[in-house]
Amino acid sequence: MSIKDNLQHIKSTIPEHVTLVAVSKTKPKEALLEAYEAGQRVFGENKVQEMVEKWEVLPKDIEWHMIGHLQRNKVKYMAEFVSLIHGVDSLKLLTEIDKQAKKHRRVIPCLLQMHIAEEDTKFGLDEPELNELISSEEFKKMENIKVMGLMGMATFTTDEDQIRKEFAHLKSIFENLKQKLPSISILSMGMSGDYNIATEEGSTMVRIGSSIFGSRNYS
Repeated sequence: MSIKDNLQHIKSTIPEHVTLVAVSKTKPKEALLEAYEAGQRVFGENKVQEMVEKWEVLPKDIEWHMIGHLQRNKVKYMAEFVSLIHGVDSLKLLTEIDKQAKKHRRVIPCLLQMHIAEEDTKFGLDEPELNELISSEEFKKMENIKVMGLMGMATFTTDEDQIRKEFAHLKSIFENLKQKLPSISILSMGMSGDYNIATEEGSTMVRIGSSIFGSRNYS
């Protein structure tokens, strides 16, 4: 199947209100253009340098989402154009994004990353850390970031009940956060292997790569 066919198939399986982020990391510009010509406008990258290189040469109406773990010293390279940063997992990182956004007279939309998986490899905040962050004076003073919602990754497992339980847990954290930050609207959860469960549990944004572009070549 072509990239266009894959996109059409996925879009037919997710609710209309759910945003599809095409995860284009490691993929060549040609593959992104093929998806672009099929109507896709939102792309996700996990390495800042690769995202910058693609942003420089690809159409300017593309929304670039930073979906990988982000180091503070890399924020400055993408502050000019990034549309959404998914993996914000500390107040220090948020402070740096705010600082770099200010230089470009921008407000950068962000998602706070929650740790919901039963794995040590995934980054993210727990609930006490989330509450501490949004209650902090530093957070309240930030004018150049806007927290749009939450992001999380389920455990990499074939146990659908566990995946569903983790996504449901993230949805409940999201609903609680909405009491304190009423403007949040994005719940980014679900990837190629589990996006159907994620949308059933309330996801509003899915991050899908291999089901669109085929398996990745990391060599």
